[in-house]
Formats: sequence, structure tokens, C-alpha cells
Amino acid sequence: MHNNHSDIEPKRVDLRGVKVYAFPDRDALIDYADARKGLVVAVNAEKILNANDLTRSIINNNIGYTDGSGAVMAVRQKGADAVKIAGCELWLSIIDRFHGSKSFYIIGAKPKVHEATVAKLRTLYPDINIVGSHHGYLDGEAGRQALIDDVADKKPDVVFVAMGSPTQELLMADMFKRHKAIYQGLGGSFDVFTGTVQRAPKWWIDHNLEFAYRLIKQPKRIKRNIKYVVYAWWLLTHNF
Repeated sequence: MHNNHSDIEPKRVDLRGVKVYAFPDRDALIDYADARKGLVVAVNAEKILNANDLTRSIINNNIGYTDGSGAVMAVRQKGADAVKIAGCELWLSIIDRFHGSKSFYIIGAKPKVHEATVAKLRTLYPDINIVGSHHGYLDGEAGRQALIDDVADKKPDVVFVAMGSPTQELLMADMFKRHKAIYQGLGGSFDVFTGTVQRAPKWWIDHNLEFAYRLIKQPKRIKRNIKYVVYAWWLLTHNF
């Protein structure tokens, strides 16, 4: 049993206009999201750097949490205690907690990866109630609207959307207008879950070097990673 943190209001820190909650652990975040509903949005250095008015408002009106070590360092620099909560682990913790009591809707990834994800979830959690699912490739605006309608109709308690940012956040925001639930954006988590993509080994994760491992495996990410140098400079100069 864990201690319920739902009545405790965590400290919220402003990072260049992006407001991030400082949760002490994963359970506290799950308690908070369960009590209030909303979009659970992973915040990392890249999202802080790339934030625009729209993505900033979505994060600020919902539950932004520290998914990356860069965000954790910035939050701590502002005097709040926060821990890194990996989104690719958080969604499975949510399922661990609620698989016997809540309903789920699974969205995202390529069709084969999507099917493998749903099949694996049903194997791992025989009692899981998946009321709907759809891969990450929608047929234009009509397909997007049909998916929003289906979620509103099925009324799941938890919706996972693995489509990458900011697409997933924009979709979840539109879904939330029609149906209140716990929503979490998952990026490439289904690929990791099904073994399609290998996550960094534990040593790299424990030493906050997951981004470096991905860079070694995918050199084309170098342009993306140059932004982390800018971010590091902001951290060093306290320019938040």
C-alpha cells in the first residue's frame, strides 16, 4: 500500500513560462491525476526550449511533470524538490494501479506495434478493460474527429496517446473538452514496451545519460541534441 497524496498540493515551478509540478515520486503524481483528471504531460528540456503559446497553455492548464533530468535540474534550481519520472514507466504504473478498477483507451504507434501493445497488455493484465483502441495514423481531420467522438462515446477512465509531441498533446486537449479522464502522452513508449526499440541500459538511465545513448544509436539526432547545449547554458546562467 502507498500513502495517498491526492490532498497535498505539490509545488509548481515556472520554467521560462512552462509551469511544472514538483512531485516527490510517481505515486504522488498518479494520486494527483486521479483526483483531478487532466492531461499528464511529460516536460523535458526539449519541450521547455520548443514551447510556444499553444503548447505552453496546454501544459500550464494541466499536469506537467519532470520527465527529463534537465527539467529536474531546473526545478531543483528553483528550490523545489523533484524526481525524474519517466513517461515510459509511468503509464505502466498507472495500469498496475488501476487495471482491475478502471477502463482504458489505447491510441498510437504504427498499426503492428499498436496491435502488439494491446495484445501484450491483455496478456500481462488478463482483467484489463480496454474499451477502445486505435493506431497512430488517422485519416485526416475526419479520422481525428471520429476518434475524438469514439473516446467521448466510450468514456474511458484513462487514455494513453503515443503519437509524439505536440500532436498527442493537441489531440488529448481536444478529447478532454468532450470527456474528462486521465490522459497521458507517451511518445515512443509503445515501441519500447513491445521491444521494437531498445531503451538505454540501466547504467545510462541512472546516470542521466539516456539522451547520449540515443544519440550514439541514432546519430541523426545530433541537431536535436545541440539544443541541450543551449539549455545547459540557461541552467548555468540561471536564466529561467
